[in-house]
Amino acid sequence: MTNPLIRAFFLGRATAEVLYEELEHQLTDTLSSVGQFDAEQREKIRQFTNQVMERADAEAVRNPQSYTSTSSASSATADLQETIDELRAEIAQLRSALQNYRSHSS
Repeated sequence: MTNPLIRAFFLGRATAEVLYEELEHQLTDTLSSVGQFDAEQREKIRQFTNQVMERADAEAVRNPQSYTSTSSASSATADLQETIDELRAEIAQLRSALQNYRSHSS
């Protein structure tokens, strides 16, 4: 290989191959780490959920009278619906005010 152009070509090609392999290795490691992190977080969330459910069940067994009856459950549902309706009304007012602001600022 006495021709410097041919040597430069092969050096460039070899450099590109090595860089590609290194990039592939780094990307694989990164994706593996992300997958492992995701799996660990899901497991932690599952454990947390189980702990919360166990404590809630234990509390329900210890204090069965503290839980509401069916009539108060329907009352709570009505209160929730009322809160949702109020939030929807506030959103509508904000949209109206925003449209008004936009039309006057143009």
